[in-house]
Amino acid sequence: MFWRKQKAAIERFHPLHRALTLEQGFSVSLRRDDWEPVIQSLAQHGAHVRRRRWRLHGRVPGVLVPLLRVLSADMPPDGVLSVSADMRGSRVPDKNGPVQDLPSRPPISGLKQWYAIDPWLRIRAELRDGSVVELSVTDRVRNRKYRKRNARGKVKFKSKSKTVQLVRVTRRLAKDAAVRRPSSPPPRWVRVQVKQGRRLVIRASGKFPGPVEERILVDRILQVSTEPFRWTPPGTAARRTT
Repeated sequence: MFWRKQKAAIERFHPLHRALTLEQGFSVSLRRDDWEPVIQSLAQHGAHVRRRRWRLHGRVPGVLVPLLRVLSADMPPDGVLSVSADMRGSRVPDKNGPVQDLPSRPPISGLKQWYAIDPWLRIRAELRDGSVVELSVTDRVRNRKYRKRNARGKVKFKSKSKTVQLVRVTRRLAKDAAVRRPSSPPPRWVRVQVKQGRRLVIRASGKFPGPVEERILVDRILQVSTEPFRWTPPGTAARRTT
């Protein structure tokens, strides 16, 4: 009976909330104000769902929702916010590359390695100043498994993984935006590239060991996102008239 009540509650969720619960992802583009019902529905999840299989991934309330709020606050009402979220994790077969055999020496044998690439979040937002921001977060996971023989001759199967988290932010400025090079360089772990043209394009990227807590990850994403905006100090970017 209890799980039936939870199932009924899920059916009443916003369709995108329901997709995150049952399918662990979605890809959609909506106007700015159409995201608020999604956020409000997600906020009610814990009050109605207790079963483990239907819990939201921690990255939904911890990363996705805060970013939606930050970006929508700088968007016009008719601005489009596009999101592609995939919370299935890096163990999904289609995210894993081919397995390679690596050389090894005793007591290790049968060493194999493969990489998983998990681009679990992509966002595109049309901002109030006429610029467009694209953001992506990707986990790159190196997996290894092997056999290890101990001093007593017993063989154990072991596995290890190492994760690097990649954050990329691209900002395409409005055609008439005023631009000024920042007076100080970005942090060492953030790389910035600038492409000249009719619309200046600024790309910032950063990578760091992971996985990290959602709170820390949001801070890192915002640090990378800050760099493209340092090229147009407040009040200097062209403003939309519509």
